[in-house]
Amino acid sequence: MSMTGYERVKAVITGKDYDHQPMYGWLWGNLGGEITERWGSVAAFEDKYEFDIAHLFGGPYCFKEDVVRTAAPLESEDLTPDLLVDLPIFSDPNNLDDYVGFTHGSVSTGLIHHKQRNRFCYAQTPGFFENFNGLFGIQNHLMWLSLYPDELNELYRRMSDWTIQFVDRAVLDIGVDMIHISDDWGAQKDLMFSPDVWRELIYPHFKRVVDHVHSRGAFCSIHSDGCIMKVADGLVEMGIDVVHPWQERANMSYDTYLEKYSDKFAILGGVCVQFALGLMGREELEAEIRRVFGKLRGKRWIACTTHFVQNHCSMDDLEFCYDLMYKLARE
Repeated sequence: MSMTGYERVKAVITGKDYDHQPMYGWLWGNLGGEITERWGSVAAFEDKYEFDIAHLFGGPYCFKEDVVRTAAPLESEDLTPDLLVDLPIFSDPNNLDDYVGFTHGSVSTGLIHHKQRNRFCYAQTPGFFENFNGLFGIQNHLMWLSLYPDELNELYRRMSDWTIQFVDRAVLDIGVDMIHISDDWGAQKDLMFSPDVWRELIYPHFKRVVDHVHSRGAFCSIHSDGCIMKVADGLVEMGIDVVHPWQERANMSYDTYLEKYSDKFAILGGVCVQFALGLMGREELEAEIRRVFGKLRGKRWIACTTHFVQNHCSMDDLEFCYDLMYKLARE
């Protein structure tokens, strides 16, 4: 059988049969200029390797920073959650003109470009903990989880209200296939906060958003760096469809995924930018990519980088990597 990229990715997510491993890569963030110089554009690179997915970033910014600054300077210890609860800090997510500003192809023009290539298209939006780090600073935010749980719970609830409206605009009015929520929870070896804090303050609001995405007929994925193993069961309860990345070098083994979760959700990733791509020699990199394909090929896996490829990666190494991935995906 021969499938389109959209059909292939949807089959992986839903646990159905597919013709060959779908591919993608987080490339443009650090290497857009170098890729354009070598191949003419990032879009040309995507076409060369027949990417199955398009990842759209941007859209309306959720906070009114000028309003936040009336309480205290951003990322200062003086900016505490109790000061924000009664302020109108959230923007209006319902202006469709704001969605033209998605980077790497606006939602309006980018979606047309990618849908002409029959790609599965998803749009990124911020989560809860990660998003408020931009206001509080991560160290302060970690303290506020203990000192201001009630106030943060209310702010996260209002964030979920905003995100649900974003979902309606992105899915209903524009037509993306999946909402991708970025909410970094993990450090290299463990969560940055306790599972109890996650369960009490993050889970209810995240679950509300996931349920709404599903009610609109779309899929929902999460991006979280680091080790989130202690809340993996919670991701299942939440109904997450795709996890990016399942970070093997952060105490999250592929064996555990295959044994416990491969019938629950798909994973996006596999090509490590932290230890492999741009850092290993060619022979070692080839062995690493072949090892990952040996474990995950044919499973609920979309072959992709674990994050944006870093700018220490040469164009020759990038081409070597994707030549090999393209070959292995079709074997």
